[in-house]
Amino acid sequence: MSWIFLVLGGIFEVAFASCLGKMKETTGNTMIMWGVGFVVCLTISMGLLIKATQVLPIGTAYAVWTGIGAVGTVLVGIFVFHEPATFWRVVFITTLICSIIGLKAVSSH
Repeated sequence: MSWIFLVLGGIFEVAFASCLGKMKETTGNTMIMWGVGFVVCLTISMGLLIKATQVLPIGTAYAVWTGIGAVGTVLVGIFVFHEPATFWRVVFITTLICSIIGLKAVSSH
């Protein structure tokens, strides 16, 4: 169950980072709403990370959580914000995904 909390927390990390991207593109009330979304997603993400670290080692949990957030945020950047999908970006995102899988594989929990 801790791994589920951790993955969900990582997804909410992607959501709060995406809200930051949308805040940059908007003004007024729309920007405020994206800001509220940022705070809500941040709170949920941190809460799920805290829940996961009650069972998982902090080093593993934090690395996986930030890895999911980093990979997801780059993918959202590419597919939603039309950021470039260069060869090297794809290579390094792939290595990050392999690292996340590796941490899960060697975890004793």
